[in-house]
Amino acid sequence: MKISLIQPSRNNLKYLKWSYDSIRKNQGDHEVQICVASDASDDGTWEWCLEMMKKDPNFDAICNFTQTRMGHTILYDRLINTVAKHDVCMIWHADMYLCPGALDEIEKHLKEKTIVSLTRIEPPLHPDGPEKILFDCGIEPEEFHEETLLSYLQMSSKERLGKTTEGIFAPWAFWKKDFQEIGGHDSLFAPQSKEDTDIFNRFHLNGIKFIQSWEGCVYHMTCRGSRFADGAQRNPDGQVFMKNRETDEWLKQNQKSTREFIRKWGHFCKHDEFMKPIVPSKYDIGIKVKNCPYSLLEVLEPWCKVIYTDADINKYIQKESIRTSFKLKDRVKDYNQYSDAIHNGFMPHDIMLNIDGSQFYQSDMEILQQITEIIADSGSVGHFELGNIKMVINSLTTYEHELIVCN
Repeated sequence: MKISLIQPSRNNLKYLKWSYDSIRKNQGDHEVQICVASDASDDGTWEWCLEMMKKDPNFDAICNFTQTRMGHTILYDRLINTVAKHDVCMIWHADMYLCPGALDEIEKHLKEKTIVSLTRIEPPLHPDGPEKILFDCGIEPEEFHEETLLSYLQMSSKERLGKTTEGIFAPWAFWKKDFQEIGGHDSLFAPQSKEDTDIFNRFHLNGIKFIQSWEGCVYHMTCRGSRFADGAQRNPDGQVFMKNRETDEWLKQNQKSTREFIRKWGHFCKHDEFMKPIVPSKYDIGIKVKNCPYSLLEVLEPWCKVIYTDADINKYIQKESIRTSFKLKDRVKDYNQYSDAIHNGFMPHDIMLNIDGSQFYQSDMEILQQITEIIADSGSVGHFELGNIKMVINSLTTYEHELIVCN
């Protein structure tokens, strides 16, 4: 098999070197092109890339020479579209060790319209889950216990033999044509956060099948990008912890991307226990809210196509515009504009939610966060009351398939 590993990196040189060695050691008889993007790094990453391109004919790299991070949302696509030379690619992280035989599993399972994920073996930095294996072989390259990992793989081989589940997460291997067919990642989520769930949703809607191989594995140290200011630490009992260590940059971007994701899809990120995407229907929803304080407008606006409000919309548009790529002038309108449309015989939206801001509580917000599932379950047009929300369903037309292709 010929495969291109896609690997943006920002100040991750130590991990890049460690990961590179594992790939070359365990790639078997596969032809593996390693594609790296140095993203405004100042730790010698680009100098190392230049050196490696002289030494290794299957190592190719590009560099963001500005001082502003572009993020992997952009650089994944740039590497795939301009650097990768093979029809099969795999999203890869610098903090991953390629286990022996992993690429054989990619080749075995990667059929037409299929994406294959390898199983992550991780130290206990995060809660356990059925889609991964918790097994501590170190949290830094200098303390990595390679022999312990290889022994574990040998001892657990029988229980993993032939096992597959459905799900998608890094590292995931794909046909480049399937990636390009849907337009790759959505720059709406640059530089990072929620871009993976967005593209997984679009793959799912476009008929892609997901396979996770449990025979093919990587050891994943996790969180060695821009999320944390420094490395993981251990408490006196030897347990690893990361809680409350996110950088301000990451927290702000995560909040921004979460709001963008809701604007686009109409719901939070959803998946089953094995990380297979769950994609509720997308509806044309309008919200009409009176007695609306500014803080409520901030909360409600992402959850609809257009919000009609008596709050200070000019203030909101001016403040929020720097945090979104959506045109807020099309999304945030004066309360009376809805009445004007109705007066002129025009029904602006398939579904209208009527809210009195003076009687809107946390329980009502919880209803709103599940509104797409509630609408789907209703199965009919008509008037409904949900807590303090009055809902009118004029049409159950869905629009999620319009989101598959990102132009």
